[in-house]
Parts: sequence; C-alpha cells; structure tokens
Amino acid sequence: MERWNVVRLIRLGAEPSKVGADVRAALSTWGHGDAVLGGVALLGVRPPDSPRDLDAVVVLPRGVLVVVGVDLPDPAMRLEAPLNGQWRIDGWPLTRPDGALSPAAEALEATTAVARRIQDMRGEPLPVTTVVAVGPYVGQVMQPTVDLNRGVRVLHPKPTTLLAAARELATSDRPCSVEHAAKLVAVLAPTGPPPPRQHLLAEGFSDAAADLASASTMLLPKVAAPTRRRALPYLVASVVGVLLLIALIVALTPDGSSEGSSATTPTSQPATVVVDGRTFAPRGADRTDDCAAHAFGDVRAWLSEHVCMQLRRAQYETAVDGRKVGVAVSELSLPDAKRAGELHAVASTAGAGGVVPLVREGRGWSGGPASFDRSSIRSTTKAGQVLIAQAVWAEGESDAADPALGQVAEQSLRLPAAQQ
Repeated sequence: MERWNVVRLIRLGAEPSKVGADVRAALSTWGHGDAVLGGVALLGVRPPDSPRDLDAVVVLPRGVLVVVGVDLPDPAMRLEAPLNGQWRIDGWPLTRPDGALSPAAEALEATTAVARRIQDMRGEPLPVTTVVAVGPYVGQVMQPTVDLNRGVRVLHPKPTTLLAAARELATSDRPCSVEHAAKLVAVLAPTGPPPPRQHLLAEGFSDAAADLASASTMLLPKVAAPTRRRALPYLVASVVGVLLLIALIVALTPDGSSEGSSATTPTSQPATVVVDGRTFAPRGADRTDDCAAHAFGDVRAWLSEHVCMQLRRAQYETAVDGRKVGVAVSELSLPDAKRAGELHAVASTAGAGGVVPLVREGRGWSGGPASFDRSSIRSTTKAGQVLIAQAVWAEGESDAADPALGQVAEQSLRLPAAQQ
C-alpha cells in the first residue's frame, strides 16, 4: 500500500497501459477527505469477472469510477471519441489490429462487469461510471452529448481533467459509509484487507451513526418561523377533522367495534416452498449487514476479522410423518468463493459455533421449537455464499444424528433465505 498524503492509493498490480502512469500521478494530487475529493483508488486491479486488468477503480464517497487506459499511437491535438463510432486523431481514423472502431467498447464492458460484481455481492448501490484515459497526450477531446449523458468521459488524465470528471460523475445523493466502503473495496479487490476504519473516515466516507441521526431529522417538515403561529390553528382543525372521520367510520361498522372492522381485513401470507415434495411454511426472516453480531464461537471470531457483506436468516416449519419440524436457514455473503470456502471450513467443524437462529433472539412462532439446541446441521457453499441449515423437532428432544432431521436439514439448504 502506498500512502501519498492524498487520496489513498492501493497498488495491486502494474498499470496495464502506458497512460496508467499518468492516471496514478493525477490521482496522487487529490487531497484527504473533503480537502479535494478523498476516496480509495485501486491501481492495476482486475475485479472478479472483469474482462481485463484496469488501470484504476476509484471508490469515492459518492460514486465508483472505472478508469481504463487507452494508448494512442501518437500524441494528438484533437481526438474525436464517440462510443459507437470511428475514433479520429487529428482528422485521421484510428486503426486497431482487432478492427474495432472505438476502444471505448472495452471500457464499457469492464464497467458493466464491475457494476454487476457490486450488485451480486450486495455492495453499496453507488453510481458506477467510466473514464477512458487516453495518452500519451491529447489537447482536445470531442464527445457527443449523448455519450456524456451516459456517464462516460474520454480524457487525457491531467489532475484537473480527472478531478473534474470525478466531480461530475460521482453524484450519489448520500455519501457512502465507512462500513460499505470497506465492503466495496473487498468486493473489487478480494486479495487483501480493506483500509481500516479511521483511514476511510479520513478519506471522506461517512460515519453511519451520524448519517442515521441526520436522516431522522430530515423527515420532519420545516415550517417557516413567520407563518408557524398562523398555520397552527389550521393544523389543529385538520387533526380534529381526521379524528371525527375515524369515529364516523367506526360508528357505521356492523358491531361498532374495532374488532369487527379488522376481522374483515385480509392479511397476505407468504407462499409455501416445496423441496423434493416436502412443503415448508415460512415463519419469518431477517437481513443484516453485521454478520458477526449474530454469530457465536469460532464462526463469530472469523467474521469479526473478515469482510462479510450480508447475513440473511429465515425460519420455516415442515413435518415428518405428522410431526412438526422447525428449520433455520442462514445465508452469509462473502467477497468471493475463496473466503466463502474458508468460512465454510470453520462452520462445518463440530463445536466451532455458527449463526444465531432467530428463535434465540425472540423471533419464535406459535407451535414452533423453543430453541435449535441439538439440531441437525448441514452447510455448503455457492459461489461467494455460505449456506447453513438447522432442523429440530418442534416438540420433544432432538438428536443431531437423527437421520430424519438430517434429511430435512439437507433439503433446507435449497430454501430461500429471503421471504416475501
């Protein structure tokens, strides 16, 4: 890791283009946090599923920039750079060995891969935009307006031009928190640990607690001071009117009681799920970004030291020969398959801990088990996810070695951890 007392640079590989050195030099002029722009720049990175090495992926508090370098054969005074048309250097068409008219197509493909990676790993939904850095030198770049509106900038990476593009493209309504920034870095560069929290705070990423406090006040409508007293009688009259309307509706119901009106209101129930002919009825679900807080034992220790994007938990009820079975399903999303395998190795070890079922957190259901102690447990991995399923008898003693419960736990690995 290189520290330039500016935007934090993490060099993961060599620049895939010659102009990449200019990109790195331009990024090194950005200041800490709000001094200029802040953020974390991953240099020479190839995110999983990316079609090529990238000169930089810049994770900013309000957006993600994918920077792809394109080396031109010679310096140019004027470059015409449409995304879907012929590039021209000082009036002459740019020819490439592969016959492509526009080098920007590769950049857009890389950006799409990065955006898909962030979405699949449930990263912060920041805008992902493209910068095509051209060199060795270009005096003026001409782009169609429609291409600019698509969030693509073709430029020679001087400090001023790259900074201006970042300001135009990184336009999220709210700044990314330090927790989500760490997850984004881990998602895009899973080979090393993300920067620590204090460094991300210094680079302009927000404190989640502070954001929540400010967000709650933003929901309150503001009334101008000169009109507040004048508006108060109208507000009181409106409230009284609503209360009178409610009283009238209640009076017109057949029984005149609230029980009679609520009994006629339909309630939607989640659909059942069938696996191998066995029916599973949903009994509640939960989702959180704090995986370690809802784990125990060695699993909790592992999660405390590694990035986990999200934990989903769900509960189901089924039956075996007329006897009710409670099921707990956990789905942990990790940055990549390698880390998922590491966590799975820990979770599948006897006595190494696991994920806390919702029942233990007071989320039980009528007729369900009081706990998942001595449950039959199965686990597996799927891409960057670790799946854990537990099954217990709703009544009576359970045995982890019970073959009937083991079969239910195995089937439960195919249950969704999210419920409608």
